[in-house]
This record gives sequence, C-alpha cells and structure tokens, in this order.
Amino acid sequence: MKKSGLIIAALGLAFTAAPALASLELATKSACTACHAVDKKLVGPSYKDVAKKYAGNAKAEAMLIEKVKKGGVGTWGQIPMPPNPNVKDPDIATLVKWVLATK
Repeated sequence: MKKSGLIIAALGLAFTAAPALASLELATKSACTACHAVDKKLVGPSYKDVAKKYAGNAKAEAMLIEKVKKGGVGTWGQIPMPPNPNVKDPDIATLVKWVLATK
C-alpha cells in the first residue's frame, strides 16, 4: 500500500514539474536565457524578481507580453531589452505566464 502511495505522489510531482521544464526549454529555445535566469540577475532581471515585482498586478500579463514583443528600457535600469519579433505570440504568452508563476 505504501509503494502505490509513493508512486502516485511521484507521478503528481512529475506532472507538476513538466510545465515548468517545458517553459524553461521554450525560454532557452527563444533565446530568453541569454539575458535572464530563473533565480539570478544576468543582463536582465531573474524570472523570480519579475514575478515578485508584478505579483498581484492584474495588468502585468498583457503589459509583459507587449514588452517581450516590442522590447523596452527603463523598468529595470538602462540596459534595453530588445524586441523579439521571431518568437510566436502564443509562445510569448506561455513564457510570460510561466515567468509570472515563478516562485
């Protein structure tokens, strides 16, 4: 009985972690990780810092989707974030949702 409980718990953990791994792979594929990391500042802020800054902001998702598409400067300092015209809109939305959910 204990083994089946452990197996179920392990499967639950695997299914919970899968979207995070998929989004990190998408961030890597989309070249986001050239400037951003999950838990430390590189050229740009960490994903955790972005999530913390915009926690509870109902307009954050739409604003960040636009910023990822068009680029910007000034929110995190004077190093500009370039536009990302080669990243598909659904991928940008997935990435922004993932970043905002990063703990």
